[in-house]
Amino acid sequence: MTDNPAQPASAAPDAASGTPAKAPGRLRRLWRWFWSPSGTLSLGALLIVGFLGGIVFWGAFHTAIEATNTEAFCISCHEMEANVFREYRQTVHYTNRTGVRAVCTDCHVPKDWTHKMIRKVQASNDLLQHILGTIDTPEKFNARRLHLATNVWRAMKTTDSRECRNCHDFIHMDWSVQEKRSAENHQQAVKNAATCIDCHRGIAHRLPPGAQEAADKLWRELSNGSAAKGAPAAAAPSGGSVAAR
Repeated sequence: MTDNPAQPASAAPDAASGTPAKAPGRLRRLWRWFWSPSGTLSLGALLIVGFLGGIVFWGAFHTAIEATNTEAFCISCHEMEANVFREYRQTVHYTNRTGVRAVCTDCHVPKDWTHKMIRKVQASNDLLQHILGTIDTPEKFNARRLHLATNVWRAMKTTDSRECRNCHDFIHMDWSVQEKRSAENHQQAVKNAATCIDCHRGIAHRLPPGAQEAADKLWRELSNGSAAKGAPAAAAPSGGSVAAR
């Protein structure tokens, strides 16, 4: 018996002509595989459904994020509406001659995506404290006001007053149209590498007792921390808070 080498299987003959049918090309085989059933749906159908589902999910997620950035959402908790919101309504950030108003998130939520998401995760603690009733009465709120304010000052100091600079920035200030005192102080702040919160505290919410001492202590802690890391020391407050009304 003679051993014959294995021969490649030939394509099935064409029924009409009797000649072997041409095997499908690589692209055609790939296309057929792409649309071949996988369980109940083809891979192509799964990808399309996934793509459309991703769009719906992203739209819903973005809508939820923007909904939580509104003033109405921020004051839906009575702790905010009954305390800091009523104070804010008496300031220049709420009503002024130009009609430009800064809402809660303009000052407390970053604009860029990464830091905004970090802040949203941190805000989950605010929801927890709301559920626990940590500051659900004026007495409780005022007892923790200095602690809450210090946390905000620390965030603003370490980010170079990032949210303030969404509207205010030294490089866009025209000293010639500012009041003499403001122009001098702002130019001095530029020379000292100071940031907004060094001077401007209590511009939207009432300062609690001991605010200046707490700010001085915080500045020293941040300066010592920067010096330990070899970074330039943080600028010290230049004369206390400025309550803009």
